[in-house]
Amino acid sequence: MKYYLAVDIGASSGRHILAHVEDGKMILEEVYRFENGASKRNGHDCWDLEHLYKSILEGMKACGDMGKAPVSMGIDTFGVDFVLLDENGEIIGDTVAYRDARTEGMDKVVEQTISWADLYSRIGIQKAVFNSIYQFEALKGEHPEQLAAAKRFLMIPEYFNYRLTGNAVNEYTNNTTTSLINARTKTWDWEVLEKLGIPAGIFGEPAMPGTLVGTLTEEAKAYVGYDCKVMLPATHDTGSAYLAVPARDDKAVYISSGTWSLLGVENTEPITNEAAMAENFTNEGGYKYRFRFLKNIMGLWMIQSIRRNLDKKYSFAELEAFAREASDFTSIVDVNDDCFMNPVNMIDAVKEYCAKSGQPVPETVGQVMQCVYISLADCYAKSIKGLEKITGKTYTSINIVGGGSKDGYLNELTAKASGLTVFAGPTEGTALGNLMVLMMDEGEYADLAEAREAIKASFEIKEIRG
Repeated sequence: MKYYLAVDIGASSGRHILAHVEDGKMILEEVYRFENGASKRNGHDCWDLEHLYKSILEGMKACGDMGKAPVSMGIDTFGVDFVLLDENGEIIGDTVAYRDARTEGMDKVVEQTISWADLYSRIGIQKAVFNSIYQFEALKGEHPEQLAAAKRFLMIPEYFNYRLTGNAVNEYTNNTTTSLINARTKTWDWEVLEKLGIPAGIFGEPAMPGTLVGTLTEEAKAYVGYDCKVMLPATHDTGSAYLAVPARDDKAVYISSGTWSLLGVENTEPITNEAAMAENFTNEGGYKYRFRFLKNIMGLWMIQSIRRNLDKKYSFAELEAFAREASDFTSIVDVNDDCFMNPVNMIDAVKEYCAKSGQPVPETVGQVMQCVYISLADCYAKSIKGLEKITGKTYTSINIVGGGSKDGYLNELTAKASGLTVFAGPTEGTALGNLMVLMMDEGEYADLAEAREAIKASFEIKEIRG
């Protein structure tokens, strides 16, 4: 029996999902889980890549210890963050996390060189102050010597692949989150790089999901106890999640629901006109050059932050129950407002927004939760209206994948706010999309259509009518 391993790393945790195929159906098994999180280093929020790499190896070793060594593996993570390597292949400086404040105002600095309208027409990526283009601008201002010493640019999953195999390979889907890939040429926009003073020589040609990076180094092989192929999935977690959406037709809106809610559709061509720019939709690259035309919405980050503010005293299920009990509370916040990006206290941020906007201020945990829940559902509904205006299409359903698809209350509110039928599941959307690419490479499924049909047959999909 062939086993396949997806290593899925999010902003707060990572896990190893092992899979095999029985009678055409996908069978999943979580074999390892580990913590992740940014911590302060030299005044910035930074990732601990050494901890993450060791965790990757430990999970791989666990597979071997179980007698289930995978034939191939793929790593996916969040987008935009990167490392720079020196001439010896070592990381230069700290790996600063996307929520760090160093990029504040960097969009205005970039626009002194290239206008936002010009950049969007070329790149097609929504303006988000954490995008790699703005991280580069912050780095130029704070540590120009680091950029001068750089010989190679790798995004987070690409760096782990490099550590595992010794091969430095850039991957298209994640690379598009940098705001440095031209939407039409599908490679680095060399003119934008030159204008911004970013050295073009550090970038490799973006490879497509399904590309072989290599096999394990002798050191990695000795540690985990076996050799396997290291493949490129869609290394951006949203790219993998969108692959796993079991849409019934082309009138479905997708939501990859986790820390972020990524709401949109799949297109064969980018949309970079003024209407798309005004609505701040993005054209992220996907498998076989599909485009994920979507909007980044703050998502479950707000709920996760509220739980942390309460010292994790309540489970997510309890917080949901509190919200249901406060269902008559009606204040709504703009979940995409910058004040919710990384506040000291999310509960206080919600209360302050309500007060400043002249709405009733939530007083109980339930009211705070209800405010966030209905605000998310309201944002989803409005974003779908914006999507319909841009594409000229009418959408009839919403497919929600990822961990957030388990949130029954949010699903109900989304169906009610949008008036559309919601199909919730599978919950392991990102890992499944990762695994699908590995399985197609080995011939388990002939193509994407067959793999998506297998998902429908393998996992429960709940239907909630609007």
